[in-house]
Amino acid sequence: MIGTAVDMSFLAGFLAQQLDRPVIDRTNLKGPFDFRLHYTVDPRAYFNPGGLGRDETPSPGIDPSGASIFTAVQEIGLELEASTGPVEVLVIDSVRKPTEN
Repeated sequence: MIGTAVDMSFLAGFLAQQLDRPVIDRTNLKGPFDFRLHYTVDPRAYFNPGGLGRDETPSPGIDPSGASIFTAVQEIGLELEASTGPVEVLVIDSVRKPTEN
């Protein structure tokens, strides 16, 4: 991924999509930044909700020695740190078909 004039909030959103979990920007860095993230992606992660399991092996043709997204983020001077905290959740109690007006 090549980022040109990207705010940290956008990068956090991108990483959240890639990792399928919330990513919160705690860098306090202001302004747009340019960067390159070089990492290996297993295409199965896009078709498997929650990504790949820890015990799954990469698909044939995927370089298992390639950098992970965590390594790529470290190479640009940032760190992804797991933590717990409150997150927004939408709960749907029921669903009904609309009635004709």
